[in-house]
This record gives sequence, C-alpha cells and structure tokens, in this order.
Amino acid sequence: MMIDIAKELGEGQQRGYQALFTVNEMVNLCDPSDPSSFSKAHSLAHTFFSQRNGESQHVAHAMGHCHIDSAWLWPYEETIRKCGRSWVTVIRLMEKNPEFVFTCSQAQQFQWVKSWYPGLFSEIQHYVKKGQFIPVGGTWVEMDGNLPSGESMIRQFLEGQRFFDREFGIHCNEFWLPDTFGYSAQLPQIMQGSGISNFLTQKLSWNLVNTFPHNTFFWEGLDGSKVLTHFPPGNSYEMKGKVEELVKTVKNNKDKGRANHSSVLFGFGDGGGGPTQLMLDRLQRVQDTDGLPKVQMSSPDKLFSQLQADSDLLCTWTGELFLELHNGTYTTQAKIKQGNRQCETLLHDIEIASSLALCRDNTFIYPVEKLQELWRLLLLNQFHDVIPGSCIEMVVDDALRYYEDIRSDGAALLQGACGALGSKGNSSGVFNSLPWERHEVIQMHEGPGTPDLALVRVPSIGLSPVRDMQPVAPVTVTVQADGTFLMENGILRTVVNKDGTLASLYLINANREAISDSFHGNQFVMFDDVPLYWDAWDVMDYHLQTRKPVVEVVQPPHLVYSDRLRASVSYTLRISDKSTITQEIVMDAMCPYIKFNTKVTWAESHKFLKVEFPVRVHSPNATYEIQFGHLQRPTHRNTSWDWARFEVWGHKWADLSEHNFGVALLNDCKYGYSVHKNTMTLSLLRAPKAPDVNADMGIHHFTYAIMPHTGSFQDASVIQAAYNLNFPLRSIRCTADTEPWSAFSVSTTAVILETIKQAEDRKDALVVRLYESHGSSVTATLRTTFPLREAWHCNLLEKPDPTRPADNASGGITLDFSPFQIVSLLLIL
Repeated sequence: MMIDIAKELGEGQQRGYQALFTVNEMVNLCDPSDPSSFSKAHSLAHTFFSQRNGESQHVAHAMGHCHIDSAWLWPYEETIRKCGRSWVTVIRLMEKNPEFVFTCSQAQQFQWVKSWYPGLFSEIQHYVKKGQFIPVGGTWVEMDGNLPSGESMIRQFLEGQRFFDREFGIHCNEFWLPDTFGYSAQLPQIMQGSGISNFLTQKLSWNLVNTFPHNTFFWEGLDGSKVLTHFPPGNSYEMKGKVEELVKTVKNNKDKGRANHSSVLFGFGDGGGGPTQLMLDRLQRVQDTDGLPKVQMSSPDKLFSQLQADSDLLCTWTGELFLELHNGTYTTQAKIKQGNRQCETLLHDIEIASSLALCRDNTFIYPVEKLQELWRLLLLNQFHDVIPGSCIEMVVDDALRYYEDIRSDGAALLQGACGALGSKGNSSGVFNSLPWERHEVIQMHEGPGTPDLALVRVPSIGLSPVRDMQPVAPVTVTVQADGTFLMENGILRTVVNKDGTLASLYLINANREAISDSFHGNQFVMFDDVPLYWDAWDVMDYHLQTRKPVVEVVQPPHLVYSDRLRASVSYTLRISDKSTITQEIVMDAMCPYIKFNTKVTWAESHKFLKVEFPVRVHSPNATYEIQFGHLQRPTHRNTSWDWARFEVWGHKWADLSEHNFGVALLNDCKYGYSVHKNTMTLSLLRAPKAPDVNADMGIHHFTYAIMPHTGSFQDASVIQAAYNLNFPLRSIRCTADTEPWSAFSVSTTAVILETIKQAEDRKDALVVRLYESHGSSVTATLRTTFPLREAWHCNLLEKPDPTRPADNASGGITLDFSPFQIVSLLLIL
C-alpha cells in the first residue's frame, strides 16, 4: 500500500516522496537471514501510517457492498444461491469485525433468502438490529430506471418498503440504484412520495460523450421535487480498499469545494462475493493516514447526514439523468418489452375491475394475495438486466414464462371481476377501465373469419351494453387507377402506396397534409448495428450512416376488410432471404389515428429495424411520454449533449408539434424513439448476438399508430389516444336491461385517474391515484357514484396524512394540482 501511495501521490508531493523513501528504507532493513529485521521494517511502516491527517481532509465513508444482479449471466434460481453464499460470508466477517458495516438492497433477494435459508435470514435480522447489516433502496428489485410505468415504479417502493418494515422494522431513507441505464425525471417525486429523500447511483460515470458535472448535488424532477443525490467519485460500486481508489475518490470529486464527504462502496459485485478480510484490513490501515482521505466505516444515513449539513452550496440538476450509453436496451428483447407493457395493462384493469366489483357486490372477494404474487413477478422482471434485454437466454425464458403466468392467472382474475360487475347476464357488454368516455369500434369475437364489429360508447371507468351505433361518417376505401388505396373516415384521409408506405396523410377539418413533401410515411428502414462494446446494450451513433429502406414487395397491398366501421389493407415486404414484414393498415370509424398491425418474421444478425414518418412539422423539440407525464428533447444536434440523444426512450407516445398542428406517433409495446429534424422514428427490432445469441429471433406482433392533430397534443387528446391504443375495451356479459354506468370520472382531461386498488391495510378502503398530465396548474373534481364515508390524502406507501382530509362534497372531491403532480387518496367506503 505504501508503494501505491508513492505511485498515486508522486515524488513531487512530500507525502508521496516520504512513502517512496520509507519503502526503500524498509527494503534496506530487511535481511532474510535475520527474521528480527522484519519487525524493524514493520515499525517504519507503522510510523508512516500513523501520521495523521489535518482537519480539512476529505472524509471517505466506507460501506461494504455486494451488488448482486437478480438475473444477468445467470438465471434467477442461481441468484438465490449467490445471495446465500455472499451473505454468509458477510455475516462471518461481522463476527470477526464488529465495526464492519454492509449495505444491501432488493427486498426480493431478502425474500428468497428467507424462503430458502431461514437460518441465515435470522442471522441477518440480528445484525440488522445491531446496525451492521443495513437494508437500503426501499424497492423490490434494483429496477430499470426508464421502461417501467409510473405505477410499476410506485409498486417497487410499496413492496420494498413494506417488506423492510415488516421483516426488519426499518424504513429506507435512500434510493439505491447504482447500476441501471438512466433515470426518469419522475423518480424524485416517486422517491419523495415513498418517504425517501436521498439517492445514490454511479452509472452516469459511464457516459460515452459528456462527463456529468457533479458528484453531490440536488436532483430536481419533473414536478419540482428534489432529492439529495450522490455519485461515488470513485466511479464504482465494487472497490477493493486500494490506495488508488481512495485517491481517485478525492481527485475525481467534481464537488470537492462544496462537499467534503463521499462514499466508498467496497466488495466484489455483479455476481456477488462482497467484501473480504483483506479489503477491511486495507481500509483499517489507512483510516487516518496523512496524504489520503480519512476513511471511516459508515452508513448511508451518516453519509447523507453529513452531505445534507454541507448542502447550502450544492448545485441542482433539473430533469432526467440520461445515460449516454446502452441506448439499445430500449429495444433489445422485444418480447420482454411487450410482456411488460401487456402485463402492466392487465394488472391495471384487474385492480380497477376488482375495486368496482368490491363496491357493487358484497359477496366479491378482492384477490389480494394473488394480485401481490402477480405484481411481484412483474416487478422482478423489471430488474435492470431483464426488462432492458441485457441477459442470457435462460433469463429470457424465465421472464417470458413469468409474463405468461401473469397473463394466464390475470385473465382469470379479470374474468371473475368483470363477471361480478356484469351480474353474469347473457347479453354483450363492454367494460372501460379508463377515466374518460370512449366512442370506438370493437371486435365482438376474436378468431379467424370476418370480424364482428360494433361502434360503442362506454362511460368513464364503467360499463355499457353493446348498442351498435352509426358513425358520424362511414369509413370508405377506394382502389385508385395507379393501384394505390385511398382510405377516409371523415377525420383522416390517407393514400397507401403499392409498397405500403403512405403517400399522404391528410387531416380533413384542418386542411393539412401531415407527410413531408417528396417523402413517404410508414417507411421501414434497416441499419447495420455493430456496437463498439456490448451487443445487447449499445447502439452507436454511426449506425445512422448505414440506412437502407426496405423496398422489396412480396405481396402488394390488397383489401382485407371494408364496411362503414373499418377498412384495412395488407401487404408483405421482404427484408432479406430470412426476414419479412406483413402489415395490416387499419382505419376505424371515429378514430383520430391510423393503426399499423405488424407481423415481422425476424432472422437477422446485427441489424436494426425502424419505421420512419417524415412529417410537415418544424420544431426544435419533440415531446415524449414518460412516467406520469412527458418531457421534451431536442430534434437538432447542436451540442454534444444533443447529439448524445440520437436514440431516446419514451412510453406510449411521442409528439412533434409546431403552433396549432402536430403529429403523434403511438405504440403498444415499444420504447425506443428518435426524432431528428422533422423525421419521427420508432425503433422496432434489434438482432444482437451477446449475451443471448438468439435474441429477438422469431415472429413478432406489434401495433403502432400515427395521429395528426390540430392545436397542442394536450388539446388534441393525444395522451388519451395512446391510452386507448394500449388499454382495450373489455368484453363482458351483462343482463339485457343493463344501463350504461360510470363509477369514477374526472372533470378535466389534464388529470388522469391512473389507479384504483384496495388499500393495503384497510379492506374497507380504496386507494385512488391521479396525476396532472398536461404540465399545468389545475383544479379538478373527482366524482364517484359510490358512497364514501371519508377521504384522505395519503403518500405512495398509502399512509394517510391526518392533517389533509380531502374535500368530499356532494359534487365530488376537489383537488388542486401543480404540473405533473401525483396525488393519492384513501377513500373509506
């Protein structure tokens, strides 16, 4: 270690020269033939290490750490064994080193150990009480920070914090997510709502283009919520207690003038292992040695308390923490992404239908345990190497099996709840889980043959019998002389070329063409996709130089269906000898967007498939949906920060608008986007070969849609349209005399009622969650047809605020929202 001090500090510094001089003296003293000389050399070393630091020296808070990926290059089952082996080692070290402190996240891993190794779990509980084994993070797993929905992120904290409270009697004050691929701008608000005010990560040190300017700072989220944030300056969560790491912790600290404390997380990680006795000995030896930072065994609470005490001069970073690397994880393993979106949607609908059934049918039993089981499977698959697709094939198989379990068991739960709602009659009805009235075409029966369609009107969060209605304007389709198809529904008019691209997309009432001059919409394009570093993770900017349109037509567009409610044409393109695209372009009556139901047979290697829409819109920024809101990103590449966002993530929609006109791109299971100048691009499929050589091979089904609109995307109800695409109206059985019925509604489209569920701790209460979606300050009224005894504001952990009763007047509950604010209510039935 003394040699390392000499190397790191250099001969130019007094302390570095002293280290080199002392080492030389020790070598001169040591005589292999005289063992007594060793003690003299040891005495010199002891004298050197005993020379103390001054009061101003930087303080390194050392904490044992063992980052264990819940799945990655090994399946979930192996992680259970990794936890057992690693944590036994930690306990044995604690027995020998009473000062040793170890931090450990992920409630799921604790649950595994409790089930598989109950004796070890009891020992862990003992050392948690002693303050040595410290659960951190407050989440079920260390999830991906981009792709899970807002409600999924809340459930990560709800399940995690409740587990740690139940098993250890603790509440985590810090969010611990050192290794994920970016951090949503809504995380600060979700943290605050979950009782967390501190955040630790280090992943942005991996930025490929720009160096993030801070290590300790306040992070301000989309709604203005702030959390104290710390990036370990050593840029690692698995240090070894080496001198070079301690020196780097000081030298690399970008806020050293503002904060004199930082963290040192030591221990083998990713695959487990954790700290060793050698690491502890190293840190003990240099805990207060002149020339190095002061090292103290610490805890997250101690670290953040010191940082908070010195926080007056800290800077603030506003908005998302975007990782300038691993952009491919927005697209890799498409079936995992699809499973996530579909299961999030299904669980949403089950909870709402079950909550309504609970209120309408006193014999209905809310499926508490089964819903928790399904939610935990979904949350597990949101681990930061699973939902991104950066895992081996065995993990993919596990994840897809879990999604199928959720779909299968969830379908039964939904059927039971809808059966209770519809009173199990013999007539056809429709259930709407979304908080606005829907007027759209439904297909009555799934399966081959001519679809049985009906145009229905269903009230907000309610149900209606199927009463086929006449559209304001019927859908028409015409085969033109040049072989193109002209489709129209009174809102949109489009021309489908002989290769499936759109020659025109016309918004009738506005007299506006949406497709850019001399270009075609719905253009499939292929790119070479050979990243510099990690196949499944990365897509590099240079792939954009390899653009190749998909132009070979196998089967030209032909009419599939045409009546007053729907028209559709289908065609097939060849990508290569092994890969094809078959697509049905669908126009429905009363629908403001065109759907593209797409089937891809995919057998490529290191290729990237996207679809482009060049549009007649000029704007420096595009807008993307994120959890509980949206944010803007540049459409230009003026700076290196702009350039690094050549591939970005979003959820159900992206929008490009100028004053009074815009175009939205919607999807039902995709997350990768790019909007450069006026070209909107949706990323569809990749073909990486590591760590899963078969990643994404096979047949894929997905839907996207294009929606031109007047006004802003808020005024045009783009947000609602994207929800409608993702949350289908559900067929139910009802009695012949059933009247349309609504359980909940909200007075303004700016506020979305996202969740209705039974409260965790009260069977006679519902939790209702709403958020402001437009980015505006607004007053909204929540109305319900159910009688309520009381209504209270609560946090995201469902703890009511006794100082904040909700104003429950006869006209509904009046709520004030700030931009992008999440509001949770506890409704006592």
